[in-house]
Amino acid sequence: MMPVPQDIAGTAALSICESLLLALNDRNILPEKEIIGILKDAAAAHEFVPDSENSETHAAVAALINAILAGGNSVRRR
Repeated sequence: MMPVPQDIAGTAALSICESLLLALNDRNILPEKEIIGILKDAAAAHEFVPDSENSETHAAVAALINAILAGGNSVRRR
């Protein structure tokens, strides 16, 4: 199998995860509150990483997750 560039793999993974979160909410498996909590936990995991060589990457990941939260992409808000 040919290696996939990281940005393409990351975009695919994000799309799959968002679809899973939407499906879990649509089928009343996870309520909106829980999905928002999952996203906040994921952002926090990247916001509070000790300084490292990847601190810019972690900050960018946290910003993206927070933008998803702000935009409501992963939850069909009722």
